[in-house]
Amino acid sequence: MKKLRLGLPKGSLQEATFQLFERAGYHITVTGRSYYPHIDDPEIEVVLLRAQEIPRYVAEGVLDAGLSGYDWIQENEVDVVEVAELVYSKQSRRPVRLVLAVAQDSPFKEVKDLEGKRIATEFVRLTKRFLAAHGVNATVEFSYGATEAKVPDVVDAIVDLTETGSSLKAHNLRVLATILESTPRLHANRQAWNDPWKRAKLEKLALLLKGAIAAYSKVGLKMNVPGDKLPDVLAILPAMKHPTVSPLHNGNWVAVEVVIDEHQVRDLIPALKAAGAQDIIEYPLNKVIP
Repeated sequence: MKKLRLGLPKGSLQEATFQLFERAGYHITVTGRSYYPHIDDPEIEVVLLRAQEIPRYVAEGVLDAGLSGYDWIQENEVDVVEVAELVYSKQSRRPVRLVLAVAQDSPFKEVKDLEGKRIATEFVRLTKRFLAAHGVNATVEFSYGATEAKVPDVVDAIVDLTETGSSLKAHNLRVLATILESTPRLHANRQAWNDPWKRAKLEKLALLLKGAIAAYSKVGLKMNVPGDKLPDVLAILPAMKHPTVSPLHNGNWVAVEVVIDEHQVRDLIPALKAAGAQDIIEYPLNKVIP
């Protein structure tokens, strides 16, 4: 049996990734500290690796495909095929930022002020490219952890990822510049992508994962509406395309079903009730496939 060897991120993004796969229809279980979790698709073999390493192993053909951040793909300077952008992160459904940060009370106001200074980061290549683009020559050293705590006693600045900015504030840091925004990317080895079976498998996986992400912010609504109230209900009812309207056994009533943004529901349900809708049901969605 042919298999797709897929690298998934171990660590901070692992739980969110497993939840995404669950919504997409793939159940993944990990036994103890195993790096080879079980997935209920016999055609996929999952390997858990650090997100930092996955793009390199994909490019080298150790993995057929992997899921890692755009930041790590750029840091590794690898040639891979981007199959899909998947907008999710550890705490939210938005990109993370790779930022250059300094102490809140430091004299540095612009990137050029770091000429000759010392910067700590896990993203050494990205940082050096960014500084070179700004004509700045600084010492960039690899950070083995506790990066935010090194300013200002050990280094003058850091380059690190931030999702909400709360950790930077807690360490009394301010952002001097944003180097890039990053989201997880499903990416493939070029040789694997040129294999028709593996490409089809990856395209199916990407479709389901993107559908699961699209469903995060959506809900379904069902309701019964008297025929004479239907125009009033449809006038206030948003939809991805058009609501589904079906006649009920009682000829004077119709059933209306729609998929909408979840944030609209709080104000919409009372308005629908006032417009004549009854038996309103809200339900969650696992996938939305356009």
